[in-house]
Amino acid sequence: MPLAPPSPHRPALRALLASSLAAVLALGALSAAHAAGAPDTSAAAQLCNKHCDALDPASATGDRVPVTASLYGRSIALHLSDNDVMGWASIDGGTGGDQVWLDRSFDGGRTWASGSKLGATAVPDGRTGWRSQMYNVDDWNTGGIGALRACGKAGDRAEIACTDWARVDWNAGSRSTAAATALMMNYDRNTGKFAGWWTSATALTSLIDNIRISHMPSYQYAVSTTYEKLIHDEGGDFTNSYLDDTGWWGLAWVAAYDLTGEQRYLDTARKDADHMAAYWTDKCGGGVQWATDKLYKNAITNELYIQLSAALHNRIAGDTTYLDRAKDGWDWFRSSGLINSGNTINDGLKDDCSNNGDTTWTYNQGVILAGLAELGRATGDGSLLDSARTLADTSTSSGYLNPGGTLHEPYEPDTDCTSNGDSFKGAYVRGLGLLNKALPDHPYSAYLDRQADTTYAQNRNSLDQYGPHWAGPRAGTGNGCQHSALDLMNAAQDS
Repeated sequence: MPLAPPSPHRPALRALLASSLAAVLALGALSAAHAAGAPDTSAAAQLCNKHCDALDPASATGDRVPVTASLYGRSIALHLSDNDVMGWASIDGGTGGDQVWLDRSFDGGRTWASGSKLGATAVPDGRTGWRSQMYNVDDWNTGGIGALRACGKAGDRAEIACTDWARVDWNAGSRSTAAATALMMNYDRNTGKFAGWWTSATALTSLIDNIRISHMPSYQYAVSTTYEKLIHDEGGDFTNSYLDDTGWWGLAWVAAYDLTGEQRYLDTARKDADHMAAYWTDKCGGGVQWATDKLYKNAITNELYIQLSAALHNRIAGDTTYLDRAKDGWDWFRSSGLINSGNTINDGLKDDCSNNGDTTWTYNQGVILAGLAELGRATGDGSLLDSARTLADTSTSSGYLNPGGTLHEPYEPDTDCTSNGDSFKGAYVRGLGLLNKALPDHPYSAYLDRQADTTYAQNRNSLDQYGPHWAGPRAGTGNGCQHSALDLMNAAQDS
């Protein structure tokens, strides 16, 4: 299991000692740089974790080269020492005057203004290669989750070449923890969000699931941080005008309660469920409407309502209210016409209450599976799992949803992951994984494993970031794509 970074709240004495050590190392590095004819980089900000920045690579306890680049016959490489949680850059095949350095980013390679040209050095005359000093990947004092890349240039040319971004295996020792660490590069500790409103809820749920499954607690601080930063936003208690948004947050706080046992999270989930229940109406014979000001009855809102209500019943001793709501929700859903003749689920109902034939989004196929798994647990009614299995058999074998055998969201974007739909596949595999665990023969383990193997091989960059296309090619990255991949790795690991 990867080790968690130490608490960022270090005693003053340790900070003082680290600062003194940093100064000594900086002086030594500066002297070595001057001896090699390198530029003075003493003004660069120093970080200290296990070691302080600007450490001689000769003391590294390991040397792994995950990424390289080339320029005018030169080979530029990023070297990582995993146990030291540090890296350095090298350039080979050149001549005196060539330059090499590191860039360091704390937001997944989007920006690196505060970590540009670390350890910049020039190849000494008479040599064909050289390397920078070692620098930390992370900043444990501030919780900064970092990445490095190596850059260089030929001495007589202006062009620069850089490797892709990569990091050590600290908090990234498995597929799922590596995906979780890359997800946390999207987390803003100042706002408590990953990106967006409801998509922050789904990302937080993915993270909580990973903490539970992997037993790596390094990022558990995000649970309380998110709660305390956002509890008064929107309508308060994570409610807002969109009832599906409220449902996503309610499920996140159920997961937080399961992880921590803190009653405040369960209490908030109850408030979210009650907010949804207030908008159950008689239109189309029942169901929760999409938003407080939108009468549209859609699938996702009611699937979330069923799952959240059943989940609350399973965690509240003596409850009957939430159980009755979950049962009423499923009774209405299965007779509403949302499930079409092919056993897939369309987006919603027309004004005349007939199925609107709109897109069969993946998350509509998945959240109902989680809801039925929770309701089956609540009631002991095996027919609920039978219904879920019928739906899951259809969606996992659908050529429309799985072209070539790999899950594909209808209308997947080819650019950066900036749309709501980027989160849909994560919700699907999360629900499928919960159903798979509830069934004694675990019939969907092979499907989940195959999806995980495919996206790991075809849709992952050197920083363990994922794009929208699980079968490839790799495209842009972002919160929704990342947490969806994490949901997949979680479900495969937990199956």
